[in-house]
Amino acid sequence: MSRNSIKGKVVLITGGAKNLGGLLAREFARAGAGAVVIHYHSDVPDNGVEETLSAIRVEGAQAVALQGDLTSAGAMEKLFADAVAAVGRPDIAINTIGMVIKKPILEISEAEFDQSSAVNVKTAFFFLKEAGRHLNDNGKICTLVSSLLGAYTPFYAAYEGLKAPVEHFTRAASKEFGDRGISVTAIGPGPMDTSFFYPAEESAAVDYHKTAAALSKFSKTGLTDIEDIAPWVLFLVSDGWWMTGQTILVNGGYTTK
Repeated sequence: MSRNSIKGKVVLITGGAKNLGGLLAREFARAGAGAVVIHYHSDVPDNGVEETLSAIRVEGAQAVALQGDLTSAGAMEKLFADAVAAVGRPDIAINTIGMVIKKPILEISEAEFDQSSAVNVKTAFFFLKEAGRHLNDNGKICTLVSSLLGAYTPFYAAYEGLKAPVEHFTRAASKEFGDRGISVTAIGPGPMDTSFFYPAEESAAVDYHKTAAALSKFSKTGLTDIEDIAPWVLFLVSDGWWMTGQTILVNGGYTTK
């Protein structure tokens, strides 16, 4: 078996129960993963957890769900330790966790900033730390960020500003883990047609986002669809392993760098 094949590999996905994370869980199982561990945040597993687990098992992969609020280093350590105990050391680790705040800087409270920092920065940092500690050699790591990293726009300072550090984390981790054959990447989707997107946006902004990408009229919704992003993730953690230390904006021409 090629070291770049997904077949038989152990995959861990944070936020893996629904939206893009849920689709990735299914796609990894369909590609032949031996085990898929999905993390979910809610205390009650009612956010597609059982449906996603069933879909993974239908494809013949072992399926495990683990719950936790990952905004502490200890919780992230526990997630990886529990995953290893359940299915063995991961080969592939995907972090899809994020939180959007769309407000003018003058209206953002300290509590909101701290929460956004914990979700978007702290979680990403300790995810990379634990992935680097627990992944098998020749493993693959990918974090989801945002195409707003390439935007010149108001109102997203507490979101895009707190996703920006992940670019630097990705570069550093790729250097530090590279001698073990581990590649580390980040993908910045455009605004995606998921339940994660709409609560932060007023209707006029939604209409704008649906026409902002160069390829918008060829999308089902005008937005980035999760089906547009999943193939990129699977590629980067398999045959695309030679790409490392990079943040790639995958958005149909919504923003660029």
